[in-house]
Amino acid sequence: MARDRDEQAPLPEIDCAVLECVSVEEACARGAQIWDIKPSDIEAKILTEDKKFFGLLGSNLRVEVCPFAPVSYIKSCYLMNDILEKMDLDLIPELTDDGMINLVGEDAGVVIGRYGETLKALEYLTNLICHYDTSTRRVRLDCGGYRERREQTLARLAESVAREAIRKGGPVSLEPMSSWERRLVHIALRDNDEVETNSTGEEPFRRVVVHPISDSSYQA
Repeated sequence: MARDRDEQAPLPEIDCAVLECVSVEEACARGAQIWDIKPSDIEAKILTEDKKFFGLLGSNLRVEVCPFAPVSYIKSCYLMNDILEKMDLDLIPELTDDGMINLVGEDAGVVIGRYGETLKALEYLTNLICHYDTSTRRVRLDCGGYRERREQTLARLAESVAREAIRKGGPVSLEPMSSWERRLVHIALRDNDEVETNSTGEEPFRRVVVHPISDSSYQA
């Protein structure tokens, strides 16, 4: 059973604007200025086209422009690219549909670091700078399939800690983890009727504590 599951908030809505322009290129350039991103990161859709003097003098367009993803996520990719360049690492940040930045390239092992510490530090730094609005879902980093391997490791760890808590008859704390990692631990144990989980502490030292149901000192 689990409490305080550190659920991720939904992806933020993408704002759009309708502009009157003479070309799609102009619409993308103006949209980039609105959101302070690059024209290549703008998606454009022509809504109406009014031709001037039978088309001889061009057209007036009404164009809907939108960032291809939430602006904070796009800017997270900009930041990550700058950091990787300064670290002289051969990696390219790619933004996935669910708001994850996947780092692709030959230096995957370097950026993951020991036990994923470097990757977690980069993720924390990116969110600190680009995701100050805590009502939106925070960006996640992956590299070389690390997150999938980490999911499997945390599932095994959660079961092991649950057995230890039951054996001891008292709470067992895990190491500080990111909200994504804590959520995985909560999910791994939510169907275990012998333990309950909760998160305690402040970021970046927030951690999961596993309590046996028989622990009378734990107030659910």
